[in-house]
Amino acid sequence: MNIYVGNLPYRMTEAELREAFSEFGEVTRAKIVKDKETNRSKGFGFIEMSSDAEAKKAIDGINGKEVGGRALRVNEARPRD
Repeated sequence: MNIYVGNLPYRMTEAELREAFSEFGEVTRAKIVKDKETNRSKGFGFIEMSSDAEAKKAIDGINGKEVGGRALRVNEARPRD
């Protein structure tokens, strides 16, 4: 399952993002979206987990959790149109 993670602290790394979700199961990919010109974080990213059950547990466990002074917004990612 692909998970959207919003309101990330701008200094958070992909390794830190992966670590936050790994307590709920196997993370197959962690990606923070960055500005192409400045290479700075845009404050959101995506996590892919191997199992839907683990992903649902992660969404429930992390949504609203404060990290770096910001409450994360976590939900199932919607496909691009």
